[in-house]
Amino acid sequence: MIPRYSRPEMVALWSPATKFRIWYEIEAHACDAMADLGVIPRANAEAVWRAKDVEFDVARIDEIEAVTKHDVIAFLTHLAEHIGADDARFVHQGMTSSDVLDTTLNVQLVRAADLLLVGVDRVLAALKARAFEHKDTVRIGRSHGIHAEPTTMGLTFARFYAEMARGRARLINARAEVATGAISGAVGTFANIDPRVEEHVCAQLGLTPEPISTQVIPRDRHAMFFATLGVIASSIENIATEFRHMQRTEVLEAEEFFSPGQKGSSAMPHKRNPVLTENLTGLARLVRMAVVPAMENVALWHERDISHSSVERAIGPDATITLDFALHRLANVVEKLVVYPENMMRNMNKFRGLVMSQRVLLALTQAGVSREDSYRLVQRNAMKVWEQGADFKTELLNDVEVLAALTPAQIEEKFDLGYHTKHVDTIFSRVFGA
Repeated sequence: MIPRYSRPEMVALWSPATKFRIWYEIEAHACDAMADLGVIPRANAEAVWRAKDVEFDVARIDEIEAVTKHDVIAFLTHLAEHIGADDARFVHQGMTSSDVLDTTLNVQLVRAADLLLVGVDRVLAALKARAFEHKDTVRIGRSHGIHAEPTTMGLTFARFYAEMARGRARLINARAEVATGAISGAVGTFANIDPRVEEHVCAQLGLTPEPISTQVIPRDRHAMFFATLGVIASSIENIATEFRHMQRTEVLEAEEFFSPGQKGSSAMPHKRNPVLTENLTGLARLVRMAVVPAMENVALWHERDISHSSVERAIGPDATITLDFALHRLANVVEKLVVYPENMMRNMNKFRGLVMSQRVLLALTQAGVSREDSYRLVQRNAMKVWEQGADFKTELLNDVEVLAALTPAQIEEKFDLGYHTKHVDTIFSRVFGA
């Protein structure tokens, strides 16, 4: 990803230097295990560890690869330059390139998940704080973009919190599913390497041995990982879309923080645009772009091919770096979101009581009027509000058929906002606990 949408912690995880460091650790731990089993001399394993403080020369490895056309061989050749050809002769014994590449990829994905969880937790903390801040801030709920019935801004934040909490649980599961390693040799039979080597390497790297690998770790694990990132990105877009709507000039119930000196338009000095949430919408699309290729990687020829390799070299860094950036950008938006309760109430009253139509409908049916007639009576008066700008309650109080079923006091009571917020505490207890 480009620096504009990257955070250094996640970028560093995918750097060549980090990759080669993990390759080295895999090879060194494997040598340790083989020395413990008496397969190679202990002195040779110790010689490999003497390179633990070496800064591997990425340019030199690239130079060797230009000749060998093989990245793992290029790295092993460079390692031998540091520890000597004789001491390096047992490195990679019985292993195949995928043992190093696949195990490394999974180490990186696990570490990426840990960084992503930090971002998710920051978003959750921000949503929870704003939910309690605006638990009783009444705003109009909308369906199809049209005024529906009253809700609260706190409930809006709370539902986003619940959605992101589900995303967090999925990410934890995806992390566990991809946290496997394989040091099983060509076609995965352990013919030339003891399974105990795999167990040792995985234990040192915080992984679980893959129960059965071919020459590669099964890619359904990775498909689930990237699908989970895609779902979390969609949740980010869901939140961003709501805030974008709320910032529309005609709505203006909330807006992104506009800092001193910030400019909204090169042409129109009055503009304050929802640029951060629009950006999040775009970033979500980039993350989801990785999902289908990850799923297509599941089907490989026989015990292995490398059709998945080029895909993963791109989507591994791109999807995790982008989502990491997006999570922290979203957290910043939520933390600083400017909320306008007065505008919420103004929008609520824009159609003069119309949002209470269901209460009147239900009251009429409970008073003995058929549902069909109740709907007709309420809609008849509601259309006067839509088309003539009338006041809904006034029209009801002047409707002889409505008054035949409901008293004026009963009609008045149906316009109490508190009716719609009486279960907010119950919902909050479900989302956040007692």
